[in-house]
Amino acid sequence: MIVPARVLRSSAVTSGANSPRARTRELNPRPCGFYGHPRRPCDCHPAALQRYRARVSGPLLDRIALHVAVEPVDAQALRASRPGEPSARVRQRVERARAHQMRRFAGRQAQCNGQMSAADVRAFCGLDVKSSRLLHRAIEAMALSARAHDRILKVARTLADLDGSAAIGSAHVSVALQFRQLDREALR
Repeated sequence: MIVPARVLRSSAVTSGANSPRARTRELNPRPCGFYGHPRRPCDCHPAALQRYRARVSGPLLDRIALHVAVEPVDAQALRASRPGEPSARVRQRVERARAHQMRRFAGRQAQCNGQMSAADVRAFCGLDVKSSRLLHRAIEAMALSARAHDRILKVARTLADLDGSAAIGSAHVSVALQFRQLDREALR
């Protein structure tokens, strides 16, 4: 959920420093809150936009694994009866991925992909040539930091786990890059 204009909200649900529970942060990409809205145009002045973006530091953005734009849902679409993937099936995939991660990290400090150290990322997030080129081009184009690079690899590793894939493929890297919405936004 994107929160009202000019608000950055943080929350953490943890039971310790290395808890696998998620930390979330929410913010609008623009002060007006209407960037990309299908019916309400963004009317932010460039100077106001620059001041707004300066409030959220690059190091903070680097620490957020998933940057996701949430578009408003049309009322008619809410009433449509197209069933999505059943929750039970999603839960099974997640449980299989978590079990695989627990086996992967047995005897290590990390318990899940999000807790991997830099050494773990190098050990468990190897890429083929195509995926490596894709990631390298994106890192260069978006001027991402080493921390953002490792976050992308952790997300790609998780996507591969959810697919039941031992290897991280270019599709996993591509989707992980799609989750860097605020980094892409900075290019506009």
